[in-house]
Amino acid sequence: MQREDDEELASRLYELETQDLADRRAELTGDRWLSLIHDQVSSRAYVFRHGVEDTESGGVPADAEVWEYPTFEQAEQAYAALLGEAAAEGELVDPDAEDEEPVDYDAEGAELQDVYSDEDTDDLVVGQEQPEDVDALVEEEDLGGPDAEGPGPPR
Repeated sequence: MQREDDEELASRLYELETQDLADRRAELTGDRWLSLIHDQVSSRAYVFRHGVEDTESGGVPADAEVWEYPTFEQAEQAYAALLGEAAAEGELVDPDAEDEEPVDYDAEGAELQDVYSDEDTDDLVVGQEQPEDVDALVEEEDLGGPDAEGPGPPR
């Protein structure tokens, strides 16, 4: 009976994690993950370590481990300790990724404008035909051009 309860708990935690409801999550070597999960339903907190299996059933991987804590603070301390051990053993894949949000590489969004701005049709791009001393060119324009008698509007 205890084994079924453990499997149900691991399944629920795995489901929470796959729905991006883990408070913290770190990738470990060997396609494994370490997560800190605060279950709002039971008010308990868990540290959940598991691998990733290619199963069609979508079930919990067999190597899943769950540590249950009465408070979130205790679970957070245990998570930090396990994360520290993993880092010391070289098992932490990207230490900086632990607190970052996942990057969404969605193709939708703003369209790129002026894709060919690096071509010679762009006045801001210095090409072979344009003078290399752009500062001198800007200075001439500020003074009203090379034929102007001083600063001010051209005649």
